[in-house]
Amino acid sequence: MTDSVRRRVVVLAALILAFRVWLSAALPFTGDEAYFAYWGVWPALGFYDHPPMVGWWLALLVRLSAEPWMLRLPSTLLPFVLAAGVWLALRRRDEERALLAALALLLLPVSVWNVLVTTDVPLVFFSFLSALAFRRALERRSAAWHALAGVLLGCAFLSKYFAVLLGLAYIAWVLVLPRTERDWRGLALTVSCAVPFGLLNAYWNYENCWANLMFNVYNRHGDSGLAWWRPPLYAAVLFYLSSPVAVWQLARGRALAAWLADRDFRFWATLVAVPVLVFAALSPVKTIGLHWLLSFVPFFFLAAGLALSPRDLRGSVAWLGAFSALHVAAGLAAAALPLETWKNLRVYDGIVYNVRTAAILKRLEPYAGRFRFAADGYSPAVVASYYAGLDAARRGAAPVQALREHYFFVFGKASSHARHDDILTDFRKLDGADILVLRKNPPPEEEYRPFFRSVGFTSFTEAGATFHVVLGRGFDYAAYRDRVLAPARASWYAIPRYLPQGRCWFCERYFGEVTCPAR
Repeated sequence: MTDSVRRRVVVLAALILAFRVWLSAALPFTGDEAYFAYWGVWPALGFYDHPPMVGWWLALLVRLSAEPWMLRLPSTLLPFVLAAGVWLALRRRDEERALLAALALLLLPVSVWNVLVTTDVPLVFFSFLSALAFRRALERRSAAWHALAGVLLGCAFLSKYFAVLLGLAYIAWVLVLPRTERDWRGLALTVSCAVPFGLLNAYWNYENCWANLMFNVYNRHGDSGLAWWRPPLYAAVLFYLSSPVAVWQLARGRALAAWLADRDFRFWATLVAVPVLVFAALSPVKTIGLHWLLSFVPFFFLAAGLALSPRDLRGSVAWLGAFSALHVAAGLAAAALPLETWKNLRVYDGIVYNVRTAAILKRLEPYAGRFRFAADGYSPAVVASYYAGLDAARRGAAPVQALREHYFFVFGKASSHARHDDILTDFRKLDGADILVLRKNPPPEEEYRPFFRSVGFTSFTEAGATFHVVLGRGFDYAAYRDRVLAPARASWYAIPRYLPQGRCWFCERYFGEVTCPAR
């Protein structure tokens, strides 16, 4: 039976890999992906929204190629790394169950369709390796493995702050052990090896407007508030990221006593339970995104692989295979339809913008060299930047140089998200320049006339969607500083008084103050 299961796993893994490789090349690059790609174009110790790890990964990849499939390569391969880890962790206990648990993880819908570049990719990778190392450290009472778990946890923290929940899960695991079995020294070593990574991030924030903390704690939560629908939505996300069949079988708990007596099961279940409960507590007031839970999903399949019988696991594999097949069929059907099929959707202009970016950029060629190019939001600006740079790279330019030379900056206040352009663009240097602003919606004249000597407006249509162009001549930096940059400082750069400030590029550059006013 095990040989038969092994063959099926290999065949299905090969099919999933082929689909993911094709999808990584065929799927239009999204705004978030292009934004992260530009972190790699200008690598640094930190970036505005999140810690820097995904930017460091992309800094290596973009020097090889700017093609979507290359930049998505870690995302494409990640599910196979996770499945291999699940198999390696479980095979000593039961080879067949190890193979089935790994296959179930591979057949999870997000493992089939999600090839996007996100900060979650390095977070999932390093969190999973850290947990495997921590488990080995407990098994062998090994200082070296504890140290490695800490280093990997630190790398996860430099990927995304949700890594803190994994650290809390390690503490919870030690606390639930009998007192005689608690290895506080090993836990302290793990934590101490992770701390330098946190200190590096704290130093960057201290010298850079506390940008990560301001975004993640203060600026991005305008939509928070008590809502009855958020907990049910969270429950739906949990089911989507697991197998409802496995959840049902585990909930029935027919062998609960035996499962709880299994130390390995208790360990992986603890690593799942801590973040799930934390997010459950937040769910009434905050929408829990699907990606928030991705780094803890492999631990669920490790626990299920230990608890469930091969027959039960085959039920999960069958369910997930059918469910993912529906996703693939729906995606292929949607891709085969003409673009105009979606023209009645409110977001149709955004769909056209991402699918037909090259054609839209063609319309701007007559203005090249005469105007500095910009857009009115972070996503349209960076998507245009990426595709303009990609076209130049395909014509022979070095990828990094091509992406740098075709950068669209952001003109206007924009939002709290993706403000890394504040670091990259110095509006003082644009004083007197002619600026073209690309928009998806009609431009109100009052948003532009105060900032230019003269302003013209034009538009064009692509695939039934209308796009607008603002042609501003003679940019007035002083007016822009007073009407746009000063309100942005008040909205996004009002640092809490309890935080010591080193420097802030925004306030230093535009207002002659090394630090920002405290709130």
